[in-house]
Amino acid sequence: MKKLVEKRYIFTERTKNRGNEIDIIEDNILKKYPNVLNTLLYDQTTKQNIFWATNNYQHLGDTYQFSSPITVSSITGSNGKVIMPRVLKTKVLQKTRVKDMAEVYTPSWVCNEQINAIDNSWFKRQNIFNKQIILDDGTVSWIANKNKIQFPKGKTWKDYVNDIRLEISCGEAPYLASRYDTTTGRYISVDNRIGFLDRKLRVISENIKTQKAWLKYVELAYKSIYGYEYHGDSLLLARESLLYTFIDYYIEKFNSEPKLQDIQRVAYIISWNIWQMDGLKCVVPESCKTAKKEEQDLFENTVTNFIECKGCKEHDNRLHNGIYSTVMDWTKNDSFNNIKGQQVKFIDLIQQKGGK
Repeated sequence: MKKLVEKRYIFTERTKNRGNEIDIIEDNILKKYPNVLNTLLYDQTTKQNIFWATNNYQHLGDTYQFSSPITVSSITGSNGKVIMPRVLKTKVLQKTRVKDMAEVYTPSWVCNEQINAIDNSWFKRQNIFNKQIILDDGTVSWIANKNKIQFPKGKTWKDYVNDIRLEISCGEAPYLASRYDTTTGRYISVDNRIGFLDRKLRVISENIKTQKAWLKYVELAYKSIYGYEYHGDSLLLARESLLYTFIDYYIEKFNSEPKLQDIQRVAYIISWNIWQMDGLKCVVPESCKTAKKEEQDLFENTVTNFIECKGCKEHDNRLHNGIYSTVMDWTKNDSFNNIKGQQVKFIDLIQQKGGK
């Protein structure tokens, strides 16, 4: 039975069997999961599709300009290889992204060590999920703890699942889900993953037996992890990685693929929690505008003045005239079966914490 499941599950097995090559194929999503790709492309703030927010693809035509929305047709079929993970981008393009947008990706072992530090504080002890090791060739790696995770006094696995985590400028979201190392392309097996979401899903699988309860708590786990990204291509890759992480763990737990309705439900949560934003301004990228104002002087001559966005001019995130990004606060919802939460501006969450 498992071999049959693995044959159907093209994405994971193709990635695993082809060594370092990461093969993210939008056509597979489109064929296997109708409408899911549309959900992954949807921006909940603008109520339109996410957009490229980069000039790296403008040579491909009018639909690939900086402000052009990413559509299903622009990344599938004959365009199925347009969006590629960073490790598969050309060296020239990688350097360009680093230079222009400070796009730097972190090796999985570094992500692991930083996440371990957070868990060390939460659990009040070390090496909860894994322990760092140095291989014979000098490579830094880790050994997963195969024992069931034990929780400290006063805390339960449910507390851990609900604890909120945010990855800023997430790129392909290696801190949230570690399906592959974003710097080498190396596939990481389910039992050895280290992301925030991976750890939550592991804990759920260790403590839940029934499918219904597992899905309920997995939904809560997805509602508790957030990430924002400027570039539309990286954002889509992050969303896809989180979606396939759900499928990976479901298959690992139940030896079958999840139902389409459950995949669609997770994709909807992802579309809210992993969003497109300029992290320096808390608005949709390039949405701030310079206003044009025409006035007449004393001699009745028309004088044109250009008024810059006050937030950009004064470097005050509270004063931008752009579109402030909206996220979902799922904690305002008490029902496990009601997917609706409360929409809030991300800037308001920062201000509540005393930020500017």
